[in-house]
Amino acid sequence: MAALWVLVYFATLIWSGTHPKDALTWLLEVLPAMIAFVLLAATRRRFPLTPLAYFLILIHGLILMVGGHYTYAEVPLLDPLGDYFGWQRNNYDKLGHLAQGFVPAIVAREILLRNAVVASGKWLFFIVVCICLAISAFYELVEWWVALASEQAAEAFLGTQGYVWDTQSDMAYALLGTIAALALLSRMHDRQIRKLSKETSE
Repeated sequence: MAALWVLVYFATLIWSGTHPKDALTWLLEVLPAMIAFVLLAATRRRFPLTPLAYFLILIHGLILMVGGHYTYAEVPLLDPLGDYFGWQRNNYDKLGHLAQGFVPAIVAREILLRNAVVASGKWLFFIVVCICLAISAFYELVEWWVALASEQAAEAFLGTQGYVWDTQSDMAYALLGTIAALALLSRMHDRQIRKLSKETSE
């Protein structure tokens, strides 16, 4: 399973980096996926994650790579939906921000539970939501800093497409993703954590 994960990751990364729409924007968009790979490789032996967490991280990485290849404003994946609903902008970036809450929610939940930082329950839910909103807000700050530093990549990286409330809606989608992940996957996640804990303790 790990080999398949790595194969899909690098196959998509190579495709994404082959003649992207804009090289600097590609690097900025895909860099988090690259950093995630290095961190996962470094912690694989001493702190392996659940299959669910690894799967979601891969999906998030693929979303970033597709967005980096085309730039978020020009990803054709959602064009049929845009035509059907009459969207005035390409909403692929909203999928990315939904994932920005959905995926870190499971990763943060796993780290907190397995390190006994907080027990399962309302406090866990609250803390995970706060962590994911903090990540989303920090990413918006990074986008702002990049826009100030590089006029060339600013528009493509920000992906606002003229929407004045883009930053706020990005964080709202991350919040929605966080709540959805916790509501839909917590029980499955708990089962995988228990199984992993048993395997690593043997």
